[in-house]
Amino acid sequence: MTDISELKSRHKVVIMGSGPAGLTAALYTARANLEPVVFEGLEAGGQLTLTTDVENYPGFPEGVMGPELMNAMREQAVRFGALSVMAEISSVDLSKRPFKVVSGDRELEADTFIIASGASAKMLGLDSEKELLGHGVSTCATCDGFFFKDKELLVVGGGDSAVEEGAFLTKFASKVSIVHRRDQLRASKILQERAFNNEKMDFIWDSEVLEILGDKQGGVRGAKLRNVKTGEVTEKEAEGVFVAIGHNPNTQLFKGHLDMDEVGYLITKDGSTETNVPGVFAAGDVQDNKYRQAVTAAGTGCMAALDAEKFLEELGE
Repeated sequence: MTDISELKSRHKVVIMGSGPAGLTAALYTARANLEPVVFEGLEAGGQLTLTTDVENYPGFPEGVMGPELMNAMREQAVRFGALSVMAEISSVDLSKRPFKVVSGDRELEADTFIIASGASAKMLGLDSEKELLGHGVSTCATCDGFFFKDKELLVVGGGDSAVEEGAFLTKFASKVSIVHRRDQLRASKILQERAFNNEKMDFIWDSEVLEILGDKQGGVRGAKLRNVKTGEVTEKEAEGVFVAIGHNPNTQLFKGHLDMDEVGYLITKDGSTETNVPGVFAAGDVQDNKYRQAVTAAGTGCMAALDAEKFLEELGE
């Protein structure tokens, strides 16, 4: 790690975020001798640090621990000259180049700026949920579904995400129950039809999760549910709980600066990572509301690095 006080006042590349997108961008720009600065933020490594076993990242036939994978990515980028700073960017000025990047009482100038701040899964806000995250509680069916073969699962939510996650989990689980606060789904009609026709899917209506039951050693064993209409509290057995109530892109800092959709995902030009501001690029989940995988994030991190390198070359910098 590099102390923020040791940084120069101006850098060719500044990267915000230290997940697969940010660290891949750092690796590529470092190998291009651009000496990128990576602001890791308060949660270094991104969402993968909350994941235990990662079995779908290419190159690891036996799987790899999420934190281990992110540490390896960081070490690889640093080896080629990337500067990793354990600090959070508090404000930016993207109105002109060089861009102004502020962290605490330190202000830096950046010739290019790569945003890889990711998206955070919306959570229920329960202590038990936080305690058991990665130990039977998950926010990603594609990432973790394989670990729940022949088990009964709960999926919390009622929109497209919840129904899609639930349907995917039926490939592994013996039964998937959707827990929803309302008496009907908010998902699109075609997804609802598929869900209702899936013999492995069940629905628990008008209900909210009060507590997730279990411990880190034994994992999840069920959930305490409350019927929002009757107030009745029951316990439902399950060996895993998937929270699928949406994601929040970490883009609050850029409102008014960059184009984004109605949810807050940054909009990039087709086939590139370019934003509406020349010299500013977006990679990973901060601009991807569809795939949200480590490998796709890393891919767009590579793209952002190449886009930034080309941008600087064309300016002769």
